[in-house]
Amino acid sequence: MTDFCSHETCSQHHHVTFKDVGYRYGAHRVLHDISGVFHAGSLTAIAGPNGAGKSTLLKIIAGVFSPKEGTIIIAPELAGKIGYLPQGSAMERDYPISVRQAVSTGLWPSMGSTPSLNGAANEKITAALAEVGLQGFEETQIGELSGGQFQRLLFARLILQDPQLILLDEPFAAIDAPTIAQLIQLIMRWHSEGRTIICVLHDLLLIRKYFPESFLLAGKCMGRGHTHALFEQKLLSFDLDMAELVVPEEKEDSGFGIQDSGRK
Repeated sequence: MTDFCSHETCSQHHHVTFKDVGYRYGAHRVLHDISGVFHAGSLTAIAGPNGAGKSTLLKIIAGVFSPKEGTIIIAPELAGKIGYLPQGSAMERDYPISVRQAVSTGLWPSMGSTPSLNGAANEKITAALAEVGLQGFEETQIGELSGGQFQRLLFARLILQDPQLILLDEPFAAIDAPTIAQLIQLIMRWHSEGRTIICVLHDLLLIRKYFPESFLLAGKCMGRGHTHALFEQKLLSFDLDMAELVVPEEKEDSGFGIQDSGRK
């Protein structure tokens, strides 16, 4: 069940609240007993091994899935102001439209599903494309873009959507370092503007450098709090050969559970 709560029942400081959330695909349980909050204005990385339920949790927040158990409560001011960027492999790229047309869909929440690309709208599109380094690609067919260029397009669409809650699922997968650096700077700007950002990531170097809060997931919450504290407590660590996330098996009572956000 997903609710947009009333102001009386949801603190303005909590944008997303989980209450005993669980999810399963048929008989396969991927999430269970997730409770806690994501604070307004927070920048949080969701990390965990493959199959940990990271993308599923993000889809529940986005409203793509409804939890099979428990409740997720979304702050009322976020109604119509949630931006969700799924994994690139889930996006359709062979549809015969231009970059300008694809990015213009970010205006749908404010202008309807058939926005008139007048002077003001085109100015917004041009500015968004310039911010992600795609100026000059307006009339290019989206199928002609590289993976990194297509990811820039998706971020430009988010700029036009102007969401207050931004959900990113592996936004840097299979793209080059310069593109990652530019998109990270956009995320940092969004964070400075007070937007709430929740990002599924596997790159622990990026998490440690840019994301002040982390949520460690392995079917259930294994750790939640300040990123550097999680590293110090060995809840986030490296396999030196593979640079992959290592999830301790007996850390449920670490003191960094989702119920304790690390904030005062």
